[in-house]
Amino acid sequence: MSSYAIISLGGKQYRVREGERLLVDRLRADEGATVEPRVLLVGGNGAPDLAPSTTVTARVVGHELGEKIRIGKYRRRTGYKKHTGHRSRLTRIEIESIGAATRAKAAAKPKPEKAEKPAPEKAEAATRAAGDVPEGYASMTIAQLTEAAGGWSREQLEAALEHERSGKARKGAITALESALEEKQ
Repeated sequence: MSSYAIISLGGKQYRVREGERLLVDRLRADEGATVEPRVLLVGGNGAPDLAPSTTVTARVVGHELGEKIRIGKYRRRTGYKKHTGHRSRLTRIEIESIGAATRAKAAAKPKPEKAEKPAPEKAEAATRAAGDVPEGYASMTIAQLTEAAGGWSREQLEAALEHERSGKARKGAITALESALEEKQ
């Protein structure tokens, strides 16, 4: 479908085509394993797509050592000479497919259905009904919660504390609610 794609692997970007082999920084995948790198752009036929929904599939061909790099340090008139070097650890990958073949695999596998998340208004209404939690509590930050807690009743503070312990368990929120409860006593 597409003639090329730009992928991101190990913080570097590569322009690839199907069937192409390239050396990238060492990947943790074993030889023969397939990798799906992040796709940044797909182009070639028509306008390039900056937000592609396609995937690129690459196969790990092998792990190699790069060319030896020699580094020498020298300071004149002192007799100081130091030599060191290194060889980069690299992985050779082969681009198997860009887009179309992967879509066929995705169509064959049905995706598991996710449970619907309740809308924020419904979630807020449910928490208020559960224990008289103050209005707007679900969307409050810890700083806003600390300010507002002084004006809440004891029942509202206890309900908010119970809600916080059963849900997100934000340490700052729990501390603020506990200190507001101590002031009410």
